[in-house]
Amino acid sequence: MKRLLMLGGAAMVLAGAPAMAEDAKPGAGDIQIKVLGTAVLPDGKITDINVNLPGLPATLQTKANDNVTPTLAIEYFVSDAVSIETIAGITQHDVDTTAGLPAGAELVSNAKLIPATVTVKYHFDLGGVKPYVGAGPSYFLWVGDKPGAATLPLGVTETNLSNEFGVALQAGFDVPLNDKGLGLSVDVKRYFIDTTARWYVGNTLAIETEHKLDPWVISAGVAYRF
Repeated sequence: MKRLLMLGGAAMVLAGAPAMAEDAKPGAGDIQIKVLGTAVLPDGKITDINVNLPGLPATLQTKANDNVTPTLAIEYFVSDAVSIETIAGITQHDVDTTAGLPAGAELVSNAKLIPATVTVKYHFDLGGVKPYVGAGPSYFLWVGDKPGAATLPLGVTETNLSNEFGVALQAGFDVPLNDKGLGLSVDVKRYFIDTTARWYVGNTLAIETEHKLDPWVISAGVAYRF
């Protein structure tokens, strides 16, 4: 009887070994944290003018300025090849004219953006370099903006940029520096997302324009995986 129990126990252990090995597969369950310097390079051009009470020129065109900001990325590895990543950071931009008015006339000042993003990434193992591609949804949340200096003579008292959903595509690579989890990371994202800009005079909507943002977001920094 004891022998039967021992044989049965051994069989159970052997049967469970593949699952245990799979659970212990390197990478599965790992978390990677990245501290990055990030360049945010938006477009910002006008695609439509919906409301134009001041009679601004139909040729009016704009550009959002570039900015560099620190960001934090947190990544969870579902397996050694598949991970889910989110980023935390805030970036600030002005919107200036490029045509239709004197170049550089400021329409929006100090617009602060949180680009809430979650991507699913697939990693390739090339030995010393681990490239990846990814994609996922994004929500651009504007948490502050002011009327630009060029709009104040028109009586503008408030500016508003609409929060919008979009999509991000991603590619990059990680380079492990040692066996303790430290590494370098380079990441490039392209967002596809728009916003609606509104300028108010008191409670009256005076100007409403549609803007193409579609920023390139380029990051580089250090990573720690554990």
